Amino acid sequence: MNTEILGIIVMFTLSILLAIPLGKYIAKVYGGEKTLLDPIFNPIERIFYKISGINPHTEMNWKQQMVVMISINMVWFLLGMVVLMNQGNLPLNPDKNPSMSADLAFNTVISFVVNCNLQHYSGESGLSYLGQYWLMFLQFVSAGTGMAAAVVLFRAFRDKTADTLGNFYSNFVKSCTRILLPISFVVAIILAFEGTPMTFEGKDTITTLQGDSVEVSRGPAAAFVPIKHVGTNGGGFFGVNSAHPFENPSYLSNMVEMVAQLIVPLAMIFAFGYFIRRRKLSWMIFGVMTVGFLMLTIPNINMEMNGNPAIAAMGIDNSLGAMEGKEIRLGAPASGFWSIVTTVISTGSVNSMHDSSMALSGMNELLAMMINAFYGGVGVGLLNFFIFIILAVFISGLMVGRTPEFLGKKVEAREMKIAMIIALLHPFLILVGTALAAALPQYTADSLNNPGFHGLSEMLYEYTSSSANNGSGFEGLGDNTPWWNISTGFVLILSRFLPIIGPVAIAGLLAQKKFVPEGDGTLKTDTATFGLMVFAVIAIVAALAFFPVLALGPIAEYFSLY
Repeated sequence: MNTEILGIIVMFTLSILLAIPLGKYIAKVYGGEKTLLDPIFNPIERIFYKISGINPHTEMNWKQQMVVMISINMVWFLLGMVVLMNQGNLPLNPDKNPSMSADLAFNTVISFVVNCNLQHYSGESGLSYLGQYWLMFLQFVSAGTGMAAAVVLFRAFRDKTADTLGNFYSNFVKSCTRILLPISFVVAIILAFEGTPMTFEGKDTITTLQGDSVEVSRGPAAAFVPIKHVGTNGGGFFGVNSAHPFENPSYLSNMVEMVAQLIVPLAMIFAFGYFIRRRKLSWMIFGVMTVGFLMLTIPNINMEMNGNPAIAAMGIDNSLGAMEGKEIRLGAPASGFWSIVTTVISTGSVNSMHDSSMALSGMNELLAMMINAFYGGVGVGLLNFFIFIILAVFISGLMVGRTPEFLGKKVEAREMKIAMIIALLHPFLILVGTALAAALPQYTADSLNNPGFHGLSEMLYEYTSSSANNGSGFEGLGDNTPWWNISTGFVLILSRFLPIIGPVAIAGLLAQKKFVPEGDGTLKTDTATFGLMVFAVIAIVAALAFFPVLALGPIAEYFSLY
């Protein structure tokens, strides 16, 4: 077996094996049970609550939790605008990087607040170390926000009937301190030993093997990089993200970063099963997500390993695979695997340039974000999948002539209306944004380095990445313009908070309903048959919504190669 393929299998298997006990630990954290980290973090959390005057034991209903979520995110946004628009005059700026323009700061702060990290700047020249540290803080709290929102779903289906579903502040702080911080600390230690810099010094001067003297950017990258993966954020400390040898120095660091971005989204699936005491349901969810993931991953690895036929036709050795835009130390298979992991999970970090992927590899990367329900980001991936469960329950109920039920709660018209709005919002934002960009070339034409099919794919990728809270890009697109900064900024806002509020609202409404005990006629939702139904619903929604635009972009580009 190819050693690179073996490395991929080891990475994925290790992630699953670590995610199962981590899921049990997460369930204990949110369930208020004792854990090994309690003696360390209980005193720290008490200080937070004492300073803020917050009572973490006050129960909230779903509406109160969503108000809290939006309020604290607004505070972080305003503070971030102040930092980034004034960073040129603030401390921790040894390289004298300038302050950001208003439109770029708007896009950057919104992007990091919503866990997307769509970067229209290059980290070496676009941010001071203070700016980087503020964005690192946002990577912790944005991930914690998604996880705290998912806990509302956990509580809604553990308690048979409930009006209150925990305390948002408590779950948010626990997410950051008990889960994200310890894992990030372990990853940071490994990266520091592998060679990732951790310093507040400015650029260093080195002499290359050719004898040239060049300046090399440094900074506190070892602290920044772990949370970008553990929190499925993806923002790079350096411009080329994890393709940079300081962010991702070796094949070992590549494996560690890969496991880091997989582990929490996987663990949240198992945590859901442990928390509501329905482990079979969590395995059904994991199974559907994994089948979808592998259907995207295996073709991508194969296509990137086989290389570009147009280059092979020129008589050029293509044995290493499609290596344009890739790092030789990582290789085509590991880059192809990463490209799907990072788009399926909505991390958005890259270890190769997706703009250089094979045409159908680019399509799979787009599909991973368009579906946005196979694993997904921390917390929100489960919320996105929950919408498809509700749709599948409703359709299944109609097919067998019974009232749709999920975990003992009747799914009625109000829940279905919310689910349909949220399911259609994602394609609406992507397709409308792309259509406007194509229809207004006076604002976008100068941004495209590639005309024709690939140019459309670049625009489509930008809005898909924004709507999926992913942050990766086809970087042939010159996206630091007022059009792209502002238009994607509004897509980022709508695509983050509405898809959180919708599933939480459904969970809150179902939690208030009378619990109906399972009977002989109850639709079993933890079976392979129901899993197949959920998968079919996901496939149909994605195919109907996105096939036409994919046919005009990456599919047409694929046929142009032959």
